[in-house]
Amino acid sequence: MPPPLWALKESLAPLSLGVTETYRQQEGSTLIGMTATLSRIREQAEAACGASRALGVASTAAKNAALERIATLLVEREDEILAENERDLVAGRQAGLDEYLLERLTLTSSRIRGMATDTLHIASLPDPVGETIEARTLPNGLQISRKRVPLGVIACIYESRPNVTIDIAALCLKSGNAAVLRGGKEAVCTNAALGDLLRDALKRSELSVESVQVVRDPDRAQIDELLGMHDVIDLVVPRGSAGLIDHVRETATMPVVAHGEAVSHTYVDEKADLGMAVAVVDNAKTRRYSICNALDTLLVHASIASELLDSLGKRWAGAVTLLGDPGALEVLEKLKVPGLAIEPADSDAWDTEHLALRAGVLLVHSMDEALAHIEAHSSRHSEAIITDSYENAMRFTSEVDAAVVYVNASTQFTDGAQFGLGAEIGISTQKMHARGPMGLVELTSYKWMVFGAGQIRPA
Repeated sequence: MPPPLWALKESLAPLSLGVTETYRQQEGSTLIGMTATLSRIREQAEAACGASRALGVASTAAKNAALERIATLLVEREDEILAENERDLVAGRQAGLDEYLLERLTLTSSRIRGMATDTLHIASLPDPVGETIEARTLPNGLQISRKRVPLGVIACIYESRPNVTIDIAALCLKSGNAAVLRGGKEAVCTNAALGDLLRDALKRSELSVESVQVVRDPDRAQIDELLGMHDVIDLVVPRGSAGLIDHVRETATMPVVAHGEAVSHTYVDEKADLGMAVAVVDNAKTRRYSICNALDTLLVHASIASELLDSLGKRWAGAVTLLGDPGALEVLEKLKVPGLAIEPADSDAWDTEHLALRAGVLLVHSMDEALAHIEAHSSRHSEAIITDSYENAMRFTSEVDAAVVYVNASTQFTDGAQFGLGAEIGISTQKMHARGPMGLVELTSYKWMVFGAGQIRPA
């Protein structure tokens, strides 16, 4: 079978990166290098599976000690990590990597310290493993309960963000799961350094060093092999481009938790506090425009459009390009805000995750119109309303189908750390078994415990 279309984009440099890397084909459909890489990925997955048995029953103290060691090494090895990250950034620029991917790839001293802090936060959280969810006694005397248990082995396939390597490793360790982590080629040097750090931390802990497997070979040929290992991998979480996520969903032989492109809306209601609306909308778009919870489409009630867009336009002049529907364009052209870039929105604008300083602007004349647009174009990730009306706020939260729904707050809060989860393995827009940021609890399942005194089931 030939490789999928998302894998056929030609690389622009010897170190082909992220969404630009390619499957290389021989005549026919044989992939070069497959034999050399697939056996190693199988070894790593089986090693993780073997380690998961002991990890699943490891003490909270042992798991926390390992996490504390990881946090310490992040601080101690900051210079080394930054040097490897710079190698990736140089290669990425040479390869023509998109700006939003470079931004996601970039580590700084502050971000590394944040990774360490998040790891310590995960250590401080309650251990979900072994928690009794419910317990009751049946009329026949059977004592029945449900207890939280780890999922087993979690594989994550991701692009760009090397901080994900630490986030997922930490969450998996605390929740008693082994991890197989396959980062993108664009972060190969950074992830290798972080992989060494994780192994060194585990060597000095009571946990198996095989509990976290960082795949170093970036050859995409091994992804399909990994996705076929349902015998040793219990869950796969893809994070990255829509093409990667779609391929994983279509190919995986084990359960998948993911979200695709995240088109996020903020609706400014006619009863909104406009000063608050400008501040929240600005944060939702510009704080970090390259993340999945950044604003993509601004819906504005026509009755307050002129005042809101005047204030927002002055703030965004020279920075954010507005893609307006005919109604919004008419208002913006009358305002003539100096330096504000405006363009007519095409039909694709409302279904685009911009990941750039661009935002669609659509005028609506009622809550019904706003809800209908969100229903038609939402990716079920993060949606927000700005309003002083309790009735409108409650209607919005009830009728909008999304993993996270906000009232009078920026969508940029959709994040495991911000939600008090320490970090996240990903954000799920699915409805089973988890939705929204996935933290420790979402990385567990449960088993039924039944205690009897000789009961037998009647014929």
